[in-house]
Amino acid sequence: MSNFTVELPNILDKEYNIKDFGAVNGGTQSNTEAINAAIWKANADGGGKVVVPSGIWLSGPIELKSNIDLHLENGAVLLFDKSEEEYPLYMSDFEGMECIRAKSPIMAENASNIAITGTGTIDGSGQLWRPIKQFKMTQRQWDALLKKSSYTVTEKDGQIWLPTKTSFDGWNKSKEKSPELERLDTAQKYWDFFRPVMVRLYQCDHILIEDVTLQNSPAWNLHPCFCQHVTIRNANIRNPYYAQNGDGLDLESCRYAEITGTTFDVGDDAICMKSGKGEKARATKVPTEDVRISNCTVYHGHGGFVVGSEMSRSVRNVEVKNCTFIGTDVGIRFKSAIGRGGVVENITLDGIQMIDIEKEAIIFTMGYVLDYRESEEKSKVIKAEDIPYFRNITLKNIICSSAEYGLKAEGIDLTAFEIVGDNDGKPVIDNIVIEDSVIVSHIEKKIENCGEIRIL
Repeated sequence: MSNFTVELPNILDKEYNIKDFGAVNGGTQSNTEAINAAIWKANADGGGKVVVPSGIWLSGPIELKSNIDLHLENGAVLLFDKSEEEYPLYMSDFEGMECIRAKSPIMAENASNIAITGTGTIDGSGQLWRPIKQFKMTQRQWDALLKKSSYTVTEKDGQIWLPTKTSFDGWNKSKEKSPELERLDTAQKYWDFFRPVMVRLYQCDHILIEDVTLQNSPAWNLHPCFCQHVTIRNANIRNPYYAQNGDGLDLESCRYAEITGTTFDVGDDAICMKSGKGEKARATKVPTEDVRISNCTVYHGHGGFVVGSEMSRSVRNVEVKNCTFIGTDVGIRFKSAIGRGGVVENITLDGIQMIDIEKEAIIFTMGYVLDYRESEEKSKVIKAEDIPYFRNITLKNIICSSAEYGLKAEGIDLTAFEIVGDNDGKPVIDNIVIEDSVIVSHIEKKIENCGEIRIL
């Protein structure tokens, strides 16, 4: 792995207290204008620290500008409300595809030198937005949800609760693949179906997330996309275990990142590397690369450390050291599918402790498809550039006390396809090394359609 430096933001040591701009404590009066006014003033003055003091501060969406540190003092809670007026729809992206989203509670675009720091808490009020699957609830919890909203739908894995009629109608329209959901003017009537990412940082550089608690997001929690020089340290990233799409960190098409000393307890993938989905994403050649992750702990999560399934611009040069995963569905998770393309390579995991992993301790799968927009009819003719690859991946000093599978590796039988374009015929999963590791599992391994996998 090449040496690289992750640079920190440089922000002036000046303070702008939101109370001086009219913010009112108590959690009942919206402070959207006051907080944004403090940010705008600090930005106009050349930058500084926008201070959220101890208390409960209700707000709508806020936008970080260059040279701003949003600093939450101990005991501060920045609580986001939910209203159609403050969360307009716009063309954004989700899961690597262009789509309509509601405005994020915290967002920054094309900003430099930005930070979210302090020991306070940012709460996205995700319970007002998210659907909930019945099988994740006790009967008492489910009954309590039905008292808040009677809207439910039936899917293959059972009943799903929706918090509002507009989100319920939007859900049904999505299953119909209605063109209404593709246009801003017609989608607005289903506005809260388009749940926002809580913290969205787009095309920004020199970012610091430190000490703060980020919790209860409507969809993904923290999403840096097309960013450089991202530092996340000693933070606490939380969502309920039942949070639909409740990912912790989704680092997408970013370069130079360091994540250290951070705790994750979430409803979906915890520490996740992404880089867009499919042919359209590959037209923008920005991989996720040069990432260090260390001394992090993951509790609930669909995966502790995850790559994909959106990895079409490639993921490379990632090092994960001295992390602990406790009770996650899967420990180390690499996932993709035909159509993605892209290469995941030069990944090292060293010193990973795992306890009570429900499914696989380690999985490499090329069969991950979970999207109503992807065709259920699989063609036998594929383009060479649509084939994804996992290669040159080393896992060492991996300790797992219990799992269903120790290792599962599911590749692709390329002989079953007619491939259009140049293809060297190499296996899609290849040159995987697992060494100096002890994994206790019910089933040792399952390996299909793979190249070289060495267990030393």
